[in-house]
Amino acid sequence: MQHVMLPASYVESARAYLTGERQPVEPRDAATVLLLRDGDHGPEVYLLRRQTSMAFAGGMCVFPGGGVDARDSDREIRWAGPAPERWAELLVTDVAHARALVCAAVRETFEESGVLLAGDAADTVVSDTTGEDWERERAALEARELAFTDFMADRGLVLRTDLLAPFRAWLTPEFEPRRYRTWFFAALLPPGQRTRDVSTESDQVAWLPARHVVEEVEADRVAMLPPTYQSCLEVAQHDDAAAVLAAGADRVLEMFTPELVEDDGGATMTSPRWMHHLLAARERR
Repeated sequence: MQHVMLPASYVESARAYLTGERQPVEPRDAATVLLLRDGDHGPEVYLLRRQTSMAFAGGMCVFPGGGVDARDSDREIRWAGPAPERWAELLVTDVAHARALVCAAVRETFEESGVLLAGDAADTVVSDTTGEDWERERAALEARELAFTDFMADRGLVLRTDLLAPFRAWLTPEFEPRRYRTWFFAALLPPGQRTRDVSTESDQVAWLPARHVVEEVEADRVAMLPPTYQSCLEVAQHDDAAAVLAAGADRVLEMFTPELVEDDGGATMTSPRWMHHLLAARERR
């Protein structure tokens, strides 16, 4: 089992749970998307730096994502790609929950980057979402004034679930005051679309080579939670963005929950077993 060092602020919070002073909270369901494109130095990831005032992961660099809204799947919408039943198998959950997670992933990507994984038909994708009408609806979705299913139905759009690939699944440790059961997806930036700095939860956005991100995190120049760092490390092992999606195409996501481990060297958080292979691959490059 691999370990990741924890900052001192996390250690004190964790100890309060270990001693029984505080009780774990119930985690919320969430979906996040590694938005990818090719660059001169391998696949690039789209990152947002969360406002330092945010209660969860303030100041951290993250992928577009957020909590599942009950209205993400409250009615049928046009659907392309793997059926909800197949997504349920890949995400290891029931069909209704899988449908909500996939919808949340697409909605959150649109809300936080302006990129929409949908089209007028099963074989098309929206080419431009920068118009004033698109922006009004994006803002309404972010403010929860508009339901995702209503947005899709009103525009006659097809959800392009075939543009998503399952990536990983993480459950926030028990010692976190805010906990999320998060399913990670990966997707390529659709042709013609471009990301925009639109999220009210971030103060900076950037496209960066995954390898560069890993180096910056390890040099303590970028703040990032372990799941995000380890996702970037995995992306960095591939030569292009398409290879990242291909690697996760039929991946069944096992939910991993980090645990706190204390020893003479300080406090660490456990990482999944597949991290060993990623670290070994990095050493060979």
